[in-house]
Amino acid sequence: MFEKRSWIRLPRNVVIGHGVIEETQTVLSDLHLSGYGLIVTSKTPRELAVTGVIEQLDFDPPVELVDRARFGAVEAVIDRARAEEIEYLLGIGGGTVIDVAKMAADELGVGFVSVPTTASHDGIVSGRGSIPSGNTRHSVAADPPLGVIADTELIASAPWQFTTAGCADIISNYTAVRDWQLAHRLKNAEYSEYAGALSQMTAEMLVGNAESIKPGLEDSAWIVMKALVSSGVAMSIADSSRPASGAEHLISHQLDRIAGDTALHGHQVGVATITTEYLHTGQDGNWQNVRGALSSIGAPTTVEALGHSTDDFLEAMTSAHEIRDRYTILGNGVSEAAALEAARVTGVI
Repeated sequence: MFEKRSWIRLPRNVVIGHGVIEETQTVLSDLHLSGYGLIVTSKTPRELAVTGVIEQLDFDPPVELVDRARFGAVEAVIDRARAEEIEYLLGIGGGTVIDVAKMAADELGVGFVSVPTTASHDGIVSGRGSIPSGNTRHSVAADPPLGVIADTELIASAPWQFTTAGCADIISNYTAVRDWQLAHRLKNAEYSEYAGALSQMTAEMLVGNAESIKPGLEDSAWIVMKALVSSGVAMSIADSSRPASGAEHLISHQLDRIAGDTALHGHQVGVATITTEYLHTGQDGNWQNVRGALSSIGAPTTVEALGHSTDDFLEAMTSAHEIRDRYTILGNGVSEAAALEAARVTGVI
């Protein structure tokens, strides 16, 4: 008896381009979010963008500031929203703000609109949030935003390191899809050809355009934002983070446990992608293209550039398989000798 079923949750409106933050009220109206909303943001986005958004609204919205991605911040947003009797959340900021607002909206059961001010990771459109707790990081399922408003003029003016982190996060789709396919073959994990192909195509698009992605260029922000949206859609189609999260993400999460928040998530994932791509394809494999693309956009390609020690990185590589029950190229554990060889051959140490 055929029993497969799928429920794909996608954003209804995705608006990307020059000056589109000025269309916030139009997007809200099109989504039928005409009630009382709460703006979730942080200090810098509030100075850059929030005032302009408030001027478009026909009410004076409460504003909740978030400084760190913590479960306590999610609870604070939930408490404020309930106290204000709000009907939707508007998250304006970087990855921290978007993740906190998304998770709070999911708990409240209200609509959420994502207004990214940086292109740091694909969480701006996906149905997942990433929140650190203690010495670990939790990836939590949540409904994707109803709408995304990505102003390329605003994003292009953000510190370049955030854009390079977003690029590295997308490039890591290479190894995430390879791991997913491997798990399908060896462990019979459910695999979506469509989601896998979309995710891989997104990584290939970014690698192919790496030389044209430069600081301060709005066209670069356009390319990166489209890639981040595609990656988030792939995860929604799969109803899983699998299309964009494999061994490279496990290594990054383990680095957070071992060394704390030393580097940006996307940068850690990028360096880990170089080594995991080597494990997949060997010495003459695609890892050289991955490293070249990261280098071209100015993202870190070495452990030293991340600010981590060699010992910490090797420990993360050899223990990352313990984090969650997700089969990857790391299998039941990579030996220290194999991790050292991969890191040395690819030049990350």
